[in-house]
Amino acid sequence: MNAEELSDNLVDWLRSEVEAAGCRGVVFGLSGGVDSSVVAVLAPRAFRSEHLAVIMPIQSDPRDREDALLLAEKFGLQRREVDLNPVFEAFASTLEAGSALGTPDLPLNNLKPRLRMATLYYFASRNQYLVIGTGNRTELTLGYFTKYGDGGVDLLPLGHLVKHEVRELAAHLDVPQSIIDKPPTAGMWEGQTDEAELGFSYDELDRYLVGGQGSEQLASRVEELRRANAHKLRIPKLPPAFTS
Repeated sequence: MNAEELSDNLVDWLRSEVEAAGCRGVVFGLSGGVDSSVVAVLAPRAFRSEHLAVIMPIQSDPRDREDALLLAEKFGLQRREVDLNPVFEAFASTLEAGSALGTPDLPLNNLKPRLRMATLYYFASRNQYLVIGTGNRTELTLGYFTKYGDGGVDLLPLGHLVKHEVRELAAHLDVPQSIIDKPPTAGMWEGQTDEAELGFSYDELDRYLVGGQGSEQLASRVEELRRANAHKLRIPKLPPAFTS
């Protein structure tokens, strides 16, 4: 992979898509992970001042906020921090769901990326921006994202890159090594990591997706996730045009 050429092409693509939409810039969530960090470096290259990084902690690991702020400072990002903890707790209380802190209650924890999505679209609407997502090819193939949460975006610049390619691009863009090396997590609950939840490492998944290499167990799991989550990649279905 030619990382320099790829980064230039992605910057040009972002500018082209935003211009075609009649918008002025981009907004994105900055989580402190490697995917959002790559997006965060590309965004100001495409739009020097018309970009906004939004840090949105919800019962999050404090290190994630620290890494997000580290990256924002290093690259001089336009940023906002929105503490969504009170909103989430109020929502959970209204639903009589209790607190999700430290518990793998998936329906409740899926509210977290959906609250972040709503926040990003608020800023997008206020500023005439498009929302950039941080999903990569591995996550999109498996449907490993929250429908209408982190999947609710306008542009997915990393959508053709598997995880090791994202890391390679991150290194080229001078993302801090500590961020590149940290275990990927969706921040859904305390101690949650992507690889533990999926049951395989990203390296194993990447080798299977790119070259078809992997165990029967891995292949079966990938295909199972593809089938189960295919609906996340489709627009809502319409019925046939019934006539009387």
